Order: sequence, then structure tokens, then C-alpha cells
Amino acid sequence: MGYMADHPEDFDQLIQLAFSSNKPYCWRAAWLLWDCMEDNDSRIIPYTDRMVDALPDLKDGHFRELLKVLLKMDLGEEQEGLLYDVCVKYWESISKRPSVRYYAFLLMVRMAKKYPDLQHEIEVLTHSEYIDSLSPGVRKSVKKRLKEKPV
Repeated sequence: MGYMADHPEDFDQLIQLAFSSNKPYCWRAAWLLWDCMEDNDSRIIPYTDRMVDALPDLKDGHFRELLKVLLKMDLGEEQEGLLYDVCVKYWESISKRPSVRYYAFLLMVRMAKKYPDLQHEIEVLTHSEYIDSLSPGVRKSVKKRLKEKPV
């Protein structure tokens, strides 16, 4: 993080590494990208389509970190729709890591707040079959989010 503050000219390289398949550095680069970016960072806007498209093929940790980046961005309606669908699939996959499912859930809730027609779908997707498989801490966070209105 300190390096990126001192060398902003390397930001594009960081983005490229975050998209690479260079394990384990790709997910670490995505984490660093999230940590040193601003909300709706103009340097990331040209890459948001690519991020959304890449998500279904990523391993859990890499998926989570790029999703955290996308949660800080203002996305277009088409991007939101694609991202919502990917997040629902991750949320429904109870074998996925709870932390990954939690960030998918956060995006789903964000979309339901923006598009109230999705609220019923969120209610269906938060039945016990999806919640019970979460770790205790994540389960508590999800239930807390569900108590907030709307959704």
C-alpha cells in the first residue's frame, strides 16, 4: 500500500496483475487494488466490464477481492444485472467460502435497495438453507443486514 502511494504510475500494472492468472499474486493484487483505490475510482472505470466478465471463472479469494473492488464502483445497469446474476450463483453455492458468499450477499442487497423489485428474491434467497451453512460471524452479519430496511 505504501509503495502504491509513492508510485501511482504503477497503478495500471497493479490492475493488470489483478486480472492475471499469476497465482497467488493475482488475488493479492486485487486486494491491494481495493485497498488503495477511491470510491468510483476513474482509473478503474475502463476495467469494470472486464472485471464483471472475469468473475465467474475466478477462484474464491480472487473473486472476493475483485467483488470488493466492484462494490466501491458505480456500475451501469447492464453491469449490475450481470454482476447480480453471478452473485446469486455464488450465494446459492453453499459449498463456497462464507466470506465469498458474504460479499456476494452484500452486492445482492445493494442491488435490492436500488431496484426494489428484487427484495422478494432476496427474501427467498435468505431462507435457512442458505444461512445455516455460513460461519457464525458471517451468519450474524447477514442477519444484521437483513434487519435493516428495506431488505
